[in-house]
Amino acid sequence: MARLQSLNVGMPKDVPWQGRTVHTGIFKYPVDGPRMARTLDIDGDGQGDLEGHGGEIRAVLVYQCQSYDFWRRHLDRDDLEYGQFGENFTVDGLPDDEVHIGDRYRIGDAEFEVTQPRVTCYRVGMRLGEPEMPALLVAHHRPGFYFRVITEGQVQAGDEIVRTRIGRHRMSVAAVDALLYLPDRDIGQLLKAVDIPALSPGWQRSFRDLLDAAEHPARAGEPPAGAESNAWAGFRPLRVSRIVAESTTVASIYLAPHDDAPLTRPKPGQYLTLRVAGAADPPPVRNYSLSATPSDNEYRISVKRETHGLVSTYLHTRLRVGDTVDVASPRGDFVLPEDRDDTTPVLLLSAGVGVTPVLAMLHALAAAHSKRDIWWLHTAHSAVEHAFAAEAHKLLAGLDRGHEHVYYTAPGPAAVVDPPAVSGRLGREALGVLALPTNATAYLCGPIPFMAAVREALTRVGVGSDRIHTELFGALPAINPGLTDAAHAPPHQPPGPAGMGPRITFTRSGLTAPWSDGYSTVLDFAEACDVPTRWSCRTGVCHTCQTPIHSGTVRYRPDPLEPPTPGTALLCCSQPETDLVLDL
Repeated sequence: MARLQSLNVGMPKDVPWQGRTVHTGIFKYPVDGPRMARTLDIDGDGQGDLEGHGGEIRAVLVYQCQSYDFWRRHLDRDDLEYGQFGENFTVDGLPDDEVHIGDRYRIGDAEFEVTQPRVTCYRVGMRLGEPEMPALLVAHHRPGFYFRVITEGQVQAGDEIVRTRIGRHRMSVAAVDALLYLPDRDIGQLLKAVDIPALSPGWQRSFRDLLDAAEHPARAGEPPAGAESNAWAGFRPLRVSRIVAESTTVASIYLAPHDDAPLTRPKPGQYLTLRVAGAADPPPVRNYSLSATPSDNEYRISVKRETHGLVSTYLHTRLRVGDTVDVASPRGDFVLPEDRDDTTPVLLLSAGVGVTPVLAMLHALAAAHSKRDIWWLHTAHSAVEHAFAAEAHKLLAGLDRGHEHVYYTAPGPAAVVDPPAVSGRLGREALGVLALPTNATAYLCGPIPFMAAVREALTRVGVGSDRIHTELFGALPAINPGLTDAAHAPPHQPPGPAGMGPRITFTRSGLTAPWSDGYSTVLDFAEACDVPTRWSCRTGVCHTCQTPIHSGTVRYRPDPLEPPTPGTALLCCSQPETDLVLDL
């Protein structure tokens, strides 16, 4: 008979870790006597990071006495006490390879249901002083699992554990954990996993994504940034074939191959990454949207000259026709799906030079003679700074159902353009009077404050938030679970003497710095530079830190449990082998 050996609780607290502060509930300790098991937790217990732990689906964490015995031997440690793995219930029995997702158990006066394996997380390694512990839990098939509370009631150490129901398909905790985190997945097992009602929604979504990737292998091999399967690796020199002034501040640069090798045909909305050797040493790297009809023989990017912009100033003042620029293959997932049968209305909204990716989408819709309801909403400072006014108007005039609305924010009378521009800016008031179709899909690009304001305005007029897509060239939002003092300083060179290793370029952060062997991983190096990072396990398991590589190679120490998608790297367990350009 299985038995509840120890009941452990602990409230979240702030803990120092690697010079930072982590708010965590990983510190659990045994308690005597009965405690009430409630829908969200045990009395006296709490979770610090409710994104990855806690809630109704993950109310109680379970770990086994037998796994403690295993880790004492494997780690050669005699100091492991119940509660150190962050579990609420330390149980005698219920091994991960025999307990099924969906099993129900009676313990004391309460009844529980198994919902998912433990989420791999760096904090269990922090608690044990074993940084590789998240990977070890998965590799040795000893993750532990979560209960949700079916019937509230009192429980205490010594209670017997009685199984009252067996989960659908009898898929064990260990099997489900391996199905998500380890390679060589079985399609039949994935189909069973998504058919388990008790499995948590997050894990179900992950398995559906894996099924989708298995059913569309061409997509499964693409880097997350959206590079096509025929994309070239690294950077390739392209010749400047034309330079055209589009306004007082924006110039278009046309790029063509100087050999017979074809270009990768981009999707409408994608961007190019340029490495501009003539602008500085080391060569700075920047992203620029493609702004013309998708083509496989010539690219057009359109660049705004910024007052203190190193690269934009070089491109506007020193670049000449016939020069070459190093270019990475088109990337990006801010794209217009190419579906000629789609009849969903489209909203293309932009401000300033943010017009470029949505202009490429408009070109694609016009080339396809789209019958969709297409709304073009653009904000510029004034007529002289309004790039592509005539080009966009001509494209819209050729569409059966085009709608065009232009706004100028500069004070004074509206300029005489066709159609007449409105004084003001896109926002809640402007959008509220347009009677926009609420079933439309919106594509939005411009300065961050503009995108935030227009996104809110669109939702207020009834456009679903899941139908609003935005382009973000700057740093992606950080994912640093549990950190209470995450830095918000702008990216900078790492502290101390400059390294002697390969140069690492973080394209979204606009920073290049030489690697130093004083850092264990690229992730550690990025954090030292205050580059916004995204991670969870820090041991190569969860793939949260997976980042597209524009050029260069890495080595892994330790090897991840599953290799990353081709063209990407797991920053938490990698070091650079060569100069490295990362989409970070």
